[in-house]
Amino acid sequence: MTTITFSATDARIHFGEVMRQAQTAPVVVERGGEPQVVILSIETYYRLVDEAPSNWRELVRTSRNQIAAHLQGRELPDPAETIRLGRDVRDEQIVDALR
Repeated sequence: MTTITFSATDARIHFGEVMRQAQTAPVVVERGGEPQVVILSIETYYRLVDEAPSNWRELVRTSRNQIAAHLQGRELPDPAETIRLGRDVRDEQIVDALR
């Protein structure tokens, strides 16, 4: 998706133009070169709100389905094993640093 970028100063000075641009693409407003906010058309906003899950359980269910589709049948590693391996690596780094 294409975005349009304005500095905060330009967005303030040319707000009418920002509103016109937001009808066709999201407008990113930057301050100090860092993105701060996005201005969307009302249609895009309503679409995002309508598509948003209504509760956290629905969000979790949707997320799980998206992850499963992305994995394409592959298994995720066991979280406890992932944590254990991370701790082992950290412990080795600590020991190496103390030598």
